[in-house]
Parts: sequence; structure tokens; C-alpha cells
Amino acid sequence: MKQFLSLILLVSIIACNNEKKGYSITGDATNIEDGKMVYISELDSNLQPVKKDSAAIKDGNFTIDLPEVTQSNLSILNIEGINGNVIFISENETIDFKVYKDSLQTSEVTGGKENKLFFSYLDHLKELNKKVMNLRMKGREIMTTSRDTAKLADLGKEEGALKDNDMTFKKQLVQENPNMFVSVLVLTDMANLGAQVGEVNELYESLSNDVKNTPIAKSLKENLDKRNAVEVGSKAPDFTAPNPEGKEISLNESLGKVTLIDFWAAWCKPCRAENPNVVRIYEKYHDKGFNILGVSLDRENQKDKWIQAIADDKLTWNQVSNLKFWQDPIAQLYGVRAIPAQFILDENGVIVARNLRGDELEAKIKELLEK
Repeated sequence: MKQFLSLILLVSIIACNNEKKGYSITGDATNIEDGKMVYISELDSNLQPVKKDSAAIKDGNFTIDLPEVTQSNLSILNIEGINGNVIFISENETIDFKVYKDSLQTSEVTGGKENKLFFSYLDHLKELNKKVMNLRMKGREIMTTSRDTAKLADLGKEEGALKDNDMTFKKQLVQENPNMFVSVLVLTDMANLGAQVGEVNELYESLSNDVKNTPIAKSLKENLDKRNAVEVGSKAPDFTAPNPEGKEISLNESLGKVTLIDFWAAWCKPCRAENPNVVRIYEKYHDKGFNILGVSLDRENQKDKWIQAIADDKLTWNQVSNLKFWQDPIAQLYGVRAIPAQFILDENGVIVARNLRGDELEAKIKELLEK
């Protein structure tokens, strides 16, 4: 009997060792011509897609066997000659695709816990976007008919409530799934939507070490660390850049009792609309110790437009620019992804407020100068 049990155990071990490792992709592509190539890519450590494998469509189907993954990652399916792609999560499961030629991004993906959670999250985002767009359509209708400010205000509150509920949904998803790669994608969305850095950091720290070691998680952590460096209460990082005449101007030499770092550009209509207000505040408080350092995100071949905008808007304070558009190193240092963007510093160069406009900006400047 013992020998019989040992034999069963041995066969069981051999069977386990012979189990296929890795994951496979199968696809239904009945509406796509045979011979078209299907490509699978995965993001590398620089968050760039790298092709992992490919296969030709045969009899309206395709199959690709891929190596075992130690970490789930964001992956991409492309098909030769067809616009768009299908985003999915690599995991050691069989993943099935039903491909739609005329709308590749709406293709159906099933298989694996990560993909189930991922596509559930995408469904949530689609529904949220649908509701927000519906509210905005109603707002446009009101603007072209009654211009009822009370109704517009109610729509604004509804949209705000939707966004608050969305943020709550995202937090709960991460809290309930600390071992899932999808949580990193959700946290990245939260950070990009302006969630408090401290809150995102706290949720990030709750993730498992395996999840934190993925390329996207590492990139998120780097961005959070950068944002931490320019949060209220942090010392503003110093920088140097050329003014219109080519002279290098630093933040440290531009500091006053109160200093405004003003990110703007000649092509930015909201920036130009805000400039008269900034000019008014500067003229009112400069003699009391208020300084401004303008940082332009204009393009390299549009220096003349930057200089003309400075003259037209009467911006008499220091202005600098690397003329590198969104690739400007100062904007990247300060995590600026939209303009106008403003940072208010106290006399020690510590950030005390961000992105104030109009009366709020003036009130803060006045408060700080009177301390």
C-alpha cells in the first residue's frame, strides 16, 4: 500500500512539474483577414512599449503563448493595418480576446483576476464620463436658452458630487486590492486628477512590495516624490533659466518678502486673461516686498511671441524661459501639467499657497505682507 501511495505521489509531482508555465492569449478575429499579424507589447522600465511576441491570424483566430510573468504589467495588443489597440493586464492566466476590427479599443477581454478588475474599473470610468458629459450638455442648453444661474449652479454641484463619489470609489478599490497591479493604475489616475499627495502616498504605501516593484508603480512613486517637494510647506526648489536677453536668472535671487512663481505662456488664453489681475496686484504690493518670477512654457521657435506678450501685457517683473513647451525642466521640477499655475512663497522661500486667482490671490499676498 505504501508503495502504491508513493507511486501516486510521484505521478502527481511529475504532473505538476509538467504543467505549462506562463500565460496564453487566444483571440476571435473572425472579421479580420487571415495572415494579419497580431502583436503583443509590454511596458518596459521607461514606460515604453516593447514587443514581446506575435502571431498571424488563421481561420479567424490567433493564439500566442508567452513566458511566465513575475509581475503583472500593462500590456498592449495591436493588429497589423488596424488603427487603435487593446489594453490589458499580463498575468499567468489564459486571456481571451474578441476583437472588433472597426473599433479595436472596444474589443472584449476576459480571463484572470487582474483583467476582471481592470475592465470593471474601465466600465466605471465610462459610466462616470457619460454622466458628466450629460450634465455638461444640459449646461450648454441652459446657456443658450434661459441662462438660469440657479440651474447651472445645481448642475455644477451634481458634477462635483459625481467626482467626489468617483474619488471615494477609487480609494476603496485600492484599499480592498493592495496586492493587485490595477491599484497602481487607479492611484496614478488619482494623482493626475489632483488628489492630495499625502492621501495618494498613504494608499501607495499600503500596496504589496510586488506591486510597488512594477515599472508603473516606480514611476508613480517618482512623481509623488517630486510633487511632495513642491507641496505647501515645502521649500521651493531653486532653479535658473535665461531671461529674454539671455541673462541667467535664479529663483533665489528673485525672492522678496512674498514671491509668486507664475507659470504661463503667450499661447495660453487663460494665462493672458489673468495677467491684468496679476499686474494690478504687483503694482499695488511690489513696493511692500512682493516679487514675481514669470516662467514661460513657450516654444523654441516662438520666442518673439513670448517677448511680445510680455510687452503687450505689461509684465515688468523678471521673466525666464527655456522655450521647451511642456518639456520645460522647471515645469517638470514643479510638476506643472496645466497653466496658469502659481506658487506663492514666503520670505524663506517656503511654499505657502498654490494656484490662487483674482481676489483670493490678492488677499493672500496682503495677509503675508502684513505678518
